Amino acid sequence: MTVSVLIVRLLIAFTVLLILTRIMGRKEIAQMTFFNFISAISIGTIGASLAIDSTLSIRNGLIALVAWSIFTIVLGIISINSREARVLIEGQPRIVIKNGKIMEDELRKVRLDVDALNALLRVKNVFSIFDVDYAIFETSGKLSVMKKEPQKFVTKSDMGIQLTQPNIYPISTAVISDGSIVSLNLKKLNITSQWLTEQLKLSGINSVSEVFYAEVGKDGKLYIDKKGQELS
Repeated sequence: MTVSVLIVRLLIAFTVLLILTRIMGRKEIAQMTFFNFISAISIGTIGASLAIDSTLSIRNGLIALVAWSIFTIVLGIISINSREARVLIEGQPRIVIKNGKIMEDELRKVRLDVDALNALLRVKNVFSIFDVDYAIFETSGKLSVMKKEPQKFVTKSDMGIQLTQPNIYPISTAVISDGSIVSLNLKKLNITSQWLTEQLKLSGINSVSEVFYAEVGKDGKLYIDKKGQELS
């Protein structure tokens, strides 16, 4: 393949991809669901082959690009008009935190662990799972979060009294995850496993294995989410 032919193929591939992407709409970029992901990879692969694969004729490459784009558009129209088809093609959102409780089964269904959930919450400027009322894992892979309503009572700052006891820790930290003690975090917080065990017993919990997730808040208190406490 000569340089001039390569340049022509590149221009054709780029132009066709740009036109087809505009026709398919912004959803292919803005909301990357499973279907959109497969569609984008396939169209990109075909476009690349059209540009640099000399064994693929320009005609066949264009036919493949247009055909796949039409297939994507048709399935998109079907998903818009049929909820059943939409669920089948794109899946459906999953509630991973409900009424402040972690939905363990839903986390497993979406292949999401507690550490990944915490990371998604931090993107939303939420640094404690126990500050969340509802969290929904969208089909695009993003997390939608509704925080708990703050308790409305008169605080010291409302009365003009200066606070003398600031937060003990700068951020809430997990100390139990998936039923196991996070020893590294205990060390960072300078607390012992004995203290943790005593706090669990005060909450009527005799074994760490009964806890799905627990964290020490900025106020130094232990917040616990027991296993098998999912709400219907």
